[in-house]
Amino acid sequence: MLHNTPGIVLHQVKYSESSVIAKIYTELFGLQSYMIRGIHSKKSKIKSALLQHLTLVDLVVYHKAKSNIHNIKEIKIAYPFQSIPYNIHKSSITIFLNEILYHVIKEEEANDDLFKFLFNAIQILDLKESQFASFHYLFLIQLSKYLGFYPKTNYSEEDCNFNLEDGKFTNQEGPENLYVPPPYSSYISDLSTLSFENLENLKISSIHRNKLLEILLNYYRMHLPVPLKIKSHLVLQTVLND
Repeated sequence: MLHNTPGIVLHQVKYSESSVIAKIYTELFGLQSYMIRGIHSKKSKIKSALLQHLTLVDLVVYHKAKSNIHNIKEIKIAYPFQSIPYNIHKSSITIFLNEILYHVIKEEEANDDLFKFLFNAIQILDLKESQFASFHYLFLIQLSKYLGFYPKTNYSEEDCNFNLEDGKFTNQEGPENLYVPPPYSSYISDLSTLSFENLENLKISSIHRNKLLEILLNYYRMHLPVPLKIKSHLVLQTVLND
């Protein structure tokens, strides 16, 4: 049966000399695998450029409920990127976000709120003309809301240490792999109260940026049911610190 659905391209893997299997997060069906045959052929209607990181697409797909791999009849750009492919800072952020999503999104069912968040956030990154160097920090915090471990907003002068396990601020102290002290805890508090529209209000010292990202990744590792083994954040840190 044919269905129309928007989607977000996350990954592709070579299946044969002329075919790939693409992982696409769709609005209607969640994360699905699609066989794309003859993509490297000159006659193919589906070009490999359509399968780049976080490309926003409109799909016409054949979907069978009990099938692990589905087929695509049509695929086209839903939103043409204006800046991401041409801005090394944005493209590095996109690669990092893509790797995160590929690891954390496993559900093969619709999640309308999560899909809309991702679809809109990617467009916001593309359209931002400035003040986007901290986009990935806010993205991680916002994404945690849909994954079920959004930080509590109870930061105060007394409760100023962030407990990574409980996801809330406390006056207790302990090892840094569990308790995050200021100023990193205050950054987390600030991030939990911001939106992408007022991201310019976030001020992170350059000497704290790398460690803050590692803290947020550790927060994810502590709450995810699957291992989070990523490498792109190292490249991202190098690019954004240039």
